[in-house]
Amino acid sequence: MDENEMKSFFEKVKPHLNEKTRRIVTAGAAIALGRGGISKMSKASGMAREVIRTGIKEIEESTLKTVDEPTERVRQPGGGRKKAVEHNPELLEDLLNLIDPATRGDPESPLLWTSKSLRNLEKELREKGHNASHVTIRAMLKSQGFSLQANYKTLDPKQHEDRDAQFLYIYDNLKEMQHLGQPVISVDTKKKELVGEYRNNGREWRPKNSPTEVLTHDFEDKELGHAIPFGIYDITENQGWVSVGITRDTSQFAVSSIRNWWNEMGKETYPNAEELMITADSGGSNGYRRRLWKTELQRFADESELILHVLHFPPNTSKWNKIEHRMFSFISKNWRGKPLVSLEVIVSLIANTTTASGLKIKCTVDDNNYETGIKVSDEELAELNLIPDQYHGEWNYRLFPR
Repeated sequence: MDENEMKSFFEKVKPHLNEKTRRIVTAGAAIALGRGGISKMSKASGMAREVIRTGIKEIEESTLKTVDEPTERVRQPGGGRKKAVEHNPELLEDLLNLIDPATRGDPESPLLWTSKSLRNLEKELREKGHNASHVTIRAMLKSQGFSLQANYKTLDPKQHEDRDAQFLYIYDNLKEMQHLGQPVISVDTKKKELVGEYRNNGREWRPKNSPTEVLTHDFEDKELGHAIPFGIYDITENQGWVSVGITRDTSQFAVSSIRNWWNEMGKETYPNAEELMITADSGGSNGYRRRLWKTELQRFADESELILHVLHFPPNTSKWNKIEHRMFSFISKNWRGKPLVSLEVIVSLIANTTTASGLKIKCTVDDNNYETGIKVSDEELAELNLIPDQYHGEWNYRLFPR
C-alpha cells in the first residue's frame, strides 16, 4: 500500500475511531510495515511519531498481560499534550510571516529568496526562539489552508489592442484564398533538438524494468550536432513539409525551407497558383521586423513568379499558429520517449507522423551552412517590390515578383 492509499484508508476509518484506537491502529500498521514504518504512518495519518511510538509500546505491553475490557474514556479530562501554538502563541504568526512574506509586507524575510521547505522553516523558526519540528510545521500549515503548490501558467503578457482584429483579418483572407483555390501555408521553427542518446520527454511502452538508457548530461556532441526543424503546413490540404537544418535558424534557412516545399510539394498540388499566402509568427527567423526575411522572400517571389501575401500573428500569440497544434504537436507525440540518436532517425520519425484526419508530412535534411549577422541596407530594402496592406501594414504585406 503506497502513501496515497494509506492516506485514503485513514480518511475513511478516522471518523469511526477514538483517540486511543486511532493510535493503536496506526501503531499496528507501522509495526507491519517494518523499517521506516513509523515515518510512513506519521505522514499517512498526520499523527506525531511519538504518539505512534506510544501506541507501539501499548501493543507490546498488552502482549505481556491480560487487558481488561476497554472503557469509553480514553484519557483523563483535559489530558493530552497541548498544541505548540497553545504553548507559544507567537509561533503561528512568525511561521506565516516566513511562508508568505510578499503579502505580509516583509521584504526582508530570510526565506524570500530561498526554498520554503519544512526543514528550512524549522531552521528559521529555531533562530527566532521557537522549538517546532518539521512535522509540527506541516500540521500548522495544513490547518491554515496551505499545501504544496507548483507554478501555474495563467499570466499572459500584455496583448496588443488589435490582437483579435488581426486574427479576424487573417481568417477572412485565408477563407478568400481557399475559395480562390490558392495555397495557404503556416510556417514556424520547431525547438532545436540535440542529436544523440539524450533524454527525450515522454514515455513509451517497453518491457518492464528495461527503460532506454540515455546520457546523464545534455551537452551537445560536436560530431552529431543538433537539428533545427523548420515546418511548412498546408492548411487546406492538411499536408506538411519539414526541412531539418543543422547549422543556424536564420531567415535564409526559413525561406529556403519554403522554397523547398514549393518545388517538392506545393507546385504539384497547386499547378495554377498565382499567389501564396504565408501566415507566420511575429518574431524569430520569420519575424515581421526581419529585413533579411523580406529580402529572401523577394528572391523567392522573383524565382517562382508568385505573389506572396504575408500575414503575421500579433506578438505573444504564437500558440494560435496552425502549424503548432496541427503538425508540430503530433510530431512531438510521435517521438516522445525516443532518443533522437541521428538525423536519419529524426527524419524518419517526422516523415512517419500521421493523424486520423489524414496528415502527411515529407521531411529532408538541409545541410547548407547559414550564416548569422547578414546586414540588409536601406538601399536593398527600398528595392523590394513590397506593398503593405492598408490594415497594419507592418504585419500584413505583399511581395510582387520584380
